[in-house]
Amino acid sequence: VQLQASGGGLVQAGGSLRLSCAASASGTIFSINAMGWYRQAPGKQRELVATITSGGRTNYADSVKGRFTISRDNAKNAVYLQMNSLNSGDTAVYYCNLKGLKNSGAGMDVWGKGTQVTVSS
Repeated sequence: VQLQASGGGLVQAGGSLRLSCAASASGTIFSINAMGWYRQAPGKQRELVATITSGGRTNYADSVKGRFTISRDNAKNAVYLQMNSLNSGDTAVYYCNLKGLKNSGAGMDVWGKGTQVTVSS
């Protein structure tokens, strides 16, 4: 299973971006427990941005609550992140993550390659 993320780029402060991430080789996936987005700014550790379970339960970092919205399309094994009111603190590489089970019963904890989001002030 591989994750392909897209939608990053350069935006001015106050602007919006929408990130997308889809899982390939979906035929090997038995179930997805949760998908989410994490980010890593230069010199900082990777941190949680938002996650969403297969049932639609969401969890957000305090720093993005009210500005970011996570959603998913279970049929497409895809997850999205709508980011509004962006500020310089949101500048980071954003990583997509999937946690679930393969058809073989093995657990999955898959990371995408990351997409750069840069917010200019």
